[in-house]
Amino acid sequence: MANVLRFVMDQDDERAFLNAISGLRLEVYPVRVPEGWRPFRAEGAALDRLPEESLYLAATEAGPVLVDRIKRGPDKGSWRVDEVRSPVIYYERSRTDEAGARLSGKLWAELEITPQTGRRDAAPERFRLTYLEVEAWFKRACRKSQPAGFWIGPNVARRSKDGMTLKDAEPPGKTLRPFR
Repeated sequence: MANVLRFVMDQDDERAFLNAISGLRLEVYPVRVPEGWRPFRAEGAALDRLPEESLYLAATEAGPVLVDRIKRGPDKGSWRVDEVRSPVIYYERSRTDEAGARLSGKLWAELEITPQTGRRDAAPERFRLTYLEVEAWFKRACRKSQPAGFWIGPNVARRSKDGMTLKDAEPPGKTLRPFR
C-alpha cells in the first residue's frame, strides 16, 4: 500500500513547499521522460520549470532512478520512470478548473514490500526518511481539511475565506474547506 498525501496548494504554497524541501536535494522528472531530459533540483526558483500536471521528485542520493520504454498503448516507445523500483515521490500538482475552483493534488510513494506492486525489497531507509520529511512539512505548515483527509496550504486557506472554492479533484468532487 502506497503512502499518500492529498492536498490543495496554490503557486505561493507550492513555492514555499519546494523551498522547504530544497535541502533534500530531490530532482524533477516528468511522467513521460523525453529524449535528452536533464533533471533539475526541486526548489522554489524552479517552480516555472515544473511539468504542468504531474511529475516525480527523485531522491537520487538514496538510489538510481530507473527508466524503461513503454511497450504498449498510445505512449509506446516513450520512456517512463519505474516508480516501484526507483526512489521517487509521485507529485500530482493542484490546479484550477474551468469554474475557478482550486482542485486537490497528491503525493504518493511506495515504501513497503507489497504483493500488488511486485516490490521485493522495502525502499531504502534514506528514501523513507526523505518521504517522512516531506510529510512532516505538510503537517507543520498546512491546515487540515473538513471533510478530513486533505492538507490545505496556508495561502489557499486564506484565499478560501475570501471566497475561493476548494474541491477534491477525484469524483464526485466534494467541496473542501480549512478545518476551523
